Amino acid sequence: MATSPTARWEHAVVTGGSGFVGSHLCAALLAGGAKVTCVDDFSTGTPANVAGFRDHPGFRLVEADVREPFTVDADPDLVLHFASPASPVDYLRLPVHTLETGSLGTRNALALAHACGARFVLASTSEVYGDPEEHPQNERYWGHVNPIGPRSVYDEAKRFGEALTTAAHSRGTDTLIVRLFNTYGPRMRGHDGRAVPTFIRQALAGEPLTVAGDGRQTRSLCYVDDTVRGVLAAAAHGMPGPVNIGNPSEISMLDLARWIVELTGSASTIRFIERPVDDPAVRCPDITLARDKLEWQPVVTAEEGLRRTIEWFRTQQTE
Repeated sequence: MATSPTARWEHAVVTGGSGFVGSHLCAALLAGGAKVTCVDDFSTGTPANVAGFRDHPGFRLVEADVREPFTVDADPDLVLHFASPASPVDYLRLPVHTLETGSLGTRNALALAHACGARFVLASTSEVYGDPEEHPQNERYWGHVNPIGPRSVYDEAKRFGEALTTAAHSRGTDTLIVRLFNTYGPRMRGHDGRAVPTFIRQALAGEPLTVAGDGRQTRSLCYVDDTVRGVLAAAAHGMPGPVNIGNPSEISMLDLARWIVELTGSASTIRFIERPVDDPAVRCPDITLARDKLEWQPVVTAEEGLRRTIEWFRTQQTE
């Protein structure tokens, strides 16, 4: 591309902008010269995540629940719908909220984008593939999801959001669906239930690292800077998606736990716990579409990304 993926946008609205990925999106858009309106109800995000640019002249923070219709002061040319509980701890605590954010929230964000003639980006997830029977997963795979299992509130919220976005596209809204795979990095919460922050928190505290099952299940970890770069590249491209944004390198949860113990210099041991119901055995994106159409692929190595994330967690402990 001749220009940065952020350069074409004048005003972006980011729902869930005070969350983990959302806050990094806000920062990247501001750095690219766009004005940014962050819309968040702080049910899982925190104002601390956007504190570093609260005084930026192009940034505005709006406290609002996207499950209700919402407005912004100036028409956007980009709406990124990233609002949703995303960790097991959150969506199991807020099951109806999660479903309504994926349905009503998506509808309201789409309505804003349509009214303003803006490009709309839905943050979907690899969870739409469920416990996959195809490996790696490409965008043509329909998935293997339990619609009434404990994870279903998140899986089905995102699947419905994709269907609603597709319907809006057929009626003339400029839409994009991105499916994010296991993003990690600074600003994750240590108690959100996901593997990377849980293991880092436990290792830094000298506690046993709790590995579910036998630890042989795999995930594909993508550092947040790479994820944001992929999302913005897809937004600028104009494709409707869905497009996988993730790292095609797999790692088992047991190997991840051992690696984090080594990188932190911790004396922690490994403790095996019961594996959650419907926990996927494998998870790995086929990123051929992103490579071919967006010329995008992850560039931050797992070791470098984990080191950066560990250092951020260390900083939080000393503040």
